[in-house]
Amino acid sequence: MNILLTGGRAPATLDLARAFHHAGHNVFMAESLRGHLSQPSNAIKANFWVPAPRQEKEAFLLALKKIVEENHIDLLIPTCEEVFHVAGGLEQIPCKVFAEPLRRLDRVHNKWNFVINAVSHDQYAPETMLIKTQDDLLHAFAQWRGLVIKPVYSRFAARTLILPQLKKTLSTLKLDSEQPWIAQEYIEGKEYCTYSVCHNGHLTAHTTYASHFTAGQGATVAFQHIEHPAIFKWVRDFVEKNNFTGQIAFDFIQTSEGQVYALECNPRATSGVHLLASHPQFTEAFFKPDLACITPIDRHSHMLSTAMILYALPTAILNREFTLWVKTFLTSDDVILNSKDSLPFLLQWRSIYATWLVARREKISLLEASTYDIEWNGEK
Repeated sequence: MNILLTGGRAPATLDLARAFHHAGHNVFMAESLRGHLSQPSNAIKANFWVPAPRQEKEAFLLALKKIVEENHIDLLIPTCEEVFHVAGGLEQIPCKVFAEPLRRLDRVHNKWNFVINAVSHDQYAPETMLIKTQDDLLHAFAQWRGLVIKPVYSRFAARTLILPQLKKTLSTLKLDSEQPWIAQEYIEGKEYCTYSVCHNGHLTAHTTYASHFTAGQGATVAFQHIEHPAIFKWVRDFVEKNNFTGQIAFDFIQTSEGQVYALECNPRATSGVHLLASHPQFTEAFFKPDLACITPIDRHSHMLSTAMILYALPTAILNREFTLWVKTFLTSDDVILNSKDSLPFLLQWRSIYATWLVARREKISLLEASTYDIEWNGEK
């Protein structure tokens, strides 16, 4: 089968490419970031540069259409935030696309819509308010002793405010009715992440992993599968009730009493891919809608070593967790390093440098720059 992946900048996409290649498929890659992480991988038959979907959506879709037609692509799998731009132009893609239409993705990507969706199906999420005006903000601070504030559209918790002070928030937060925020009751507990593959409301692959070492406030950089029945049930029920097809991931928090709350949803590939990629049936999870749900057979710890050094190490030192960081670093496998496909690891600096150039040009953080040209924030 000829498979086209988008989002080659992400380590998860590289692992997907390797998994599909190992299973005997022809893997093609389309990316708008030149010198992206997956570009030198020997798992990829051909790489294609495409226009930035956020800034040149129509040109991006036309480029994908041409790639699909000229290379006889059977299946297109978007992996990063470009999924929303692909989903907004499904009728222009002349092959099967493993993603929901945009309006359905927005029901889970939009953080306010996601909470409404979950609560309407009697599933637990933190108490939430939509924030469009200063009065809304004041109401939220009056409602809860501690709260979390974040944009309706965001990723990596890059702009999330945790337990902010009212005075500082009023002076710094820029409210916009067209780009609202949400406020949620702060819930203390242990954080978890999930990643799943599903067809028509049925899970075909799933993993849960704790979120401890992160890049910034949200992107987990060390991961190990755990069995968590309560979280698995929450995900299974949500996917079933929404009849969802595609890749989907959630962030959870569990209180000391054991109650699980879903914080937000990412309808795309995430680092959970690394925990499932070695499973012999993982690629079948994308093709066989009736496959019994698989979970990782590899229970080893994995990490993004560069991110562990650049992001997690300074935080670990600050939080007096250096010993735990060292133990995790020494006992985890780097997900990019592969003896049979070494160039992505050796040349990953190119992708980091290209992203750094974007960060410098746009005066944003490196994490924000990593999705600058592909993210979708509710634009029509």
